[in-house]
Order: sequence, then C-alpha cells, then structure tokens
Amino acid sequence: MRIIRLPGIHHDVNATLICGEQGNYMVDVGTSWYQLLIQERLRGKIGEEGELDGIILTCRRYNHSGGAAFLKEEFSTRVFAHPNAAQALSSGDFFTTWANRYDSDMPPIETEPIIEAHSFEVGDGTFEIIELPGHCNDAIGVWQADRGVFIAGPTIPKADCPSRWDQPTGCLPDLLASVERIIQLQANTLIPAHGDSIRGAEEVAEILEKHRAFFVERIAAGGELPRNWPRPSQTCNYLTPRPSW
Repeated sequence: MRIIRLPGIHHDVNATLICGEQGNYMVDVGTSWYQLLIQERLRGKIGEEGELDGIILTCRRYNHSGGAAFLKEEFSTRVFAHPNAAQALSSGDFFTTWANRYDSDMPPIETEPIIEAHSFEVGDGTFEIIELPGHCNDAIGVWQADRGVFIAGPTIPKADCPSRWDQPTGCLPDLLASVERIIQLQANTLIPAHGDSIRGAEEVAEILEKHRAFFVERIAAGGELPRNWPRPSQTCNYLTPRPSW
C-alpha cells in the first residue's frame, strides 16, 4: 500500500491517494478550479488504464469536494461522504458547502454514505473512517492503523492553524472532542488539510496538544477568539494564531 499526498494548490486542500494491490482511493479532491490538474496528477500515479475505486470526502466544504462531480464522471467511480453531507452535496448547496464565499457554484454530486468504522479493503491493507464532527457535522478522518497514518480532513486544517467552528454546522465542543479522539489514535504520521505531513509520533502528539489546549481555552472564553488574532478571510477554514504556533 502506498499513501501519497498530492499538495493542494491555492485554496485547495491536500488530496491523498491510497493505492493498494486491489484498489485505489482518493481522499478529498479540492475545488472545481483545478479539477483538470487533479485528473492529470491522478493519472500520473495510477496510469492511463488504472482505475479509481472511490473518492472519499472528509467534509462538504467546497475546497474539499468541489471537484468530485467531474472526477466521478471522468473515472466512472463512486463518491463517499458522511450522511450529514448528502443533501447539501446532491443539491449543490452553495451556502453550507461555502462555495458562495469562493464566488463559485457547487457542482451537485450524489454520494454513498460512510460512517464510523466503515472500512475499505485494498488488498494489502485496510483503512477505516473516523467521525470527527466540529468544523462541520459531517467531518471525518481516514485511519490506516498498520502504518499509523491519519488523514485529518478539516479537523486539523494545518499543523500551526486550528480549525474554525463558526461556519455552517460547526460546533466548538464537538471540535475539542474530535481532536481528543485523534490524540487517542497515537498516529505516527498525520496529513492535515493544508501543508506538509506531520511525521513522528512525538511531533504529531505535540501539535495535536496545541490544538486541544486552544479549544479548551476557547470553550472557557465562551467561544470568543483572542483579541489579537486576525479575522479569517471569507474562503479560509482555519484561524491564524498570533503569535504563530
């Protein structure tokens, strides 16, 4: 099994390709802006005749899911998402997907449901779904236990930037609980939504503790942000600490 991070461009999140002896799956696809580039990059990894067995969306947000409809058709594949995202994705809801903040339409996409402990077999390994509500109520992560690799989706948007909870269906206490859930996994490698992978169990644990401690503080503060932190831009799904973490 190979787990390959395809770095996101501009607003796009990282796309992660899981390649096994008997199956290939893509986790997240970014916006529709760069869907042709994602198609080319994917073909470069699995070959012109290679098959894509499924696309897994870690949440409904446009910068995670906007290219899914195009890639589903191009690869004649299936798209999986948490049931809480199904209606928004199938109707092309541009509000809760946040596509309106990108001045973009949300291409509608029919999805198949995945929930906690749903597993995927790729021949030489399996990976499973972990439910992580908080940033939104459909957020999930993908866990490959044998290698200790966790794909965090919107719950850990960047190593040094915590997730927002003030976007549609977000919930601060749920976000704290989800970070604590990730900590329990004791991952060796964590792939955030944006930026480089975090490698090494100690480094992963240290970064996750910063996120956990921040959410504990924000709950105690009634959900208010620190006064010196900048207001996030309308397309941004994370907060920017001051001073930097």
